[in-house]
Amino acid sequence: MTTYGFHASHEQTAPSRLLADVQAAERAGFDAAMSSDHITPWGERQGHSGFAFSWLGAALATTSFPIGSVNAPGQRYHPTLVAQATTTPAEMFPDRDWVALGSGQAMNEHVTGEPWPVTETRVRRLEECVDVVRVYDRPVEPVPLLACAITPPTAA
Repeated sequence: MTTYGFHASHEQTAPSRLLADVQAAERAGFDAAMSSDHITPWGERQGHSGFAFSWLGAALATTSFPIGSVNAPGQRYHPTLVAQATTTPAEMFPDRDWVALGSGQAMNEHVTGEPWPVTETRVRRLEECVDVVRVYDRPVEPVPLLACAITPPTAA
């Protein structure tokens, strides 16, 4: 079955506008939504980078369809923080929250001041983070963990 979803692009649109947009998307018949987690806008004209985890709570509280987020644990976020940030809404809104974990983008992870690691290191770090996210403070129903990747080797 095909699912049609709305993409809440925090790197492009103000969080308040995205909240109104996701509510309108549900009214228009969309089946779900997803939220990006960028700290850097794609360009100065866009100029937004809302905090996806805060926005997710508001979006889930004011809609009734599933909404998840894309996240890259390991550099900007410790994996236990990602686990806590995803299991909290999952406990309040069962069967509606999910997270897609990836190896990150330099434009979003650079804020830590740490060097940007090579792909192999980022993928190994992602695998370790997924193990932590899976075991940390589980809600009654586990949060679905999806994978996101740009290249086939990372997806593998």
